[in-house]
Amino acid sequence: MNISRREILGWTVAAGSVAVLPGWAAAQGAVSFAGKTVEWTIPFGEGGGSDAWARFFAPYLAKHLPGNPTVLVRNVPGGGGLSGVNAFAQRPQDDGLAILGVSGSNQFPYLLGDRRVQYDYKDFTPVLVSPTGGVVYIPGDYGVADMSQGKALLEREFVFANTGATSLDLVLMLAYDLLGLKVRHVFGMSSRGETRLAFERGEANIDYQTSSSYLANIVPLVEAGKAVPLFSLGALDADGNVVRDPTFPDIPHFLEAYEMMYGRPPEPSEKLDAYIAFFSAGFPAQKMVVLPKSVAPEIVEAYRTAFANAVADPDLQANKEKVLGAYMQGTGPAAQRLFAIATTISPEAKAWMQDYLRTNYNVQI
Repeated sequence: MNISRREILGWTVAAGSVAVLPGWAAAQGAVSFAGKTVEWTIPFGEGGGSDAWARFFAPYLAKHLPGNPTVLVRNVPGGGGLSGVNAFAQRPQDDGLAILGVSGSNQFPYLLGDRRVQYDYKDFTPVLVSPTGGVVYIPGDYGVADMSQGKALLEREFVFANTGATSLDLVLMLAYDLLGLKVRHVFGMSSRGETRLAFERGEANIDYQTSSSYLANIVPLVEAGKAVPLFSLGALDADGNVVRDPTFPDIPHFLEAYEMMYGRPPEPSEKLDAYIAFFSAGFPAQKMVVLPKSVAPEIVEAYRTAFANAVADPDLQANKEKVLGAYMQGTGPAAQRLFAIATTISPEAKAWMQDYLRTNYNVQI
């Protein structure tokens, strides 16, 4: 079952936001960064996922930008990832020598209307979107082989080790609620690695891991009969349709899992709108490279072309598995579409989400 977020939210991306500017392929001839340094701001500390992603891409970006500049990754941690983005937005450079890498940790506070956010995604232009995925799993001895038997789960009490009500785990909180599962959230986990260990020790009995960790750590548990995958979070295609995760083509995505369990798709609701909005921001468009809106069109097109060529680079393709996985990287118009989807939420869904967090988890936005 393919469900378009546009169909669910009832909106369409404005034509100007997805149009390719004229001369995209030829733009590099008008721009040169020779002898210059491009500073790539990452609003998180060294050694994390966003840092590894940027440092993986940096030499390929340098190789394919006209003039082959130095690309320097600059870590600006603080404020849960907000400080670096706030600073970048408040001092935009229009010469193309400053780019920003953002993640779901920046998208979520923006979508929620967090008062600490001093940036607006409308002031950014995307040039790369990098997806990731995730899989939800339970113990292997629960007698449930797949979500066609999911109603048996309604009788169980689940414990979910949670890294925070406004973290990526928010997507799973909404998924569990939509499915009608009884889940007690144990907050305070520092990482998904810690939550995995809680599952392995029997302290939690439902968990998810992002794609790379699931492949490395959970597939062996599945093969040993100690875990059963329930659903992946899925992916978005270039038109905004929810589709199966290409890394896990045999595992149903969440909307398919719901239909397997209840025999029908989920009913349209503000809760479903909120789930789709935060899923899109947290997984299919988890990491993005943006430029200030004030950057000249020819420079933007040079970056679009450079990232498209970097993604197609045979050396990157040969070495991408550990960092990027099997996911198609969004460049050109695909990046613009995913960016628009991942940074938009209806006013009704936003208000519902704020009330949900305040009422159920005492989170004041």
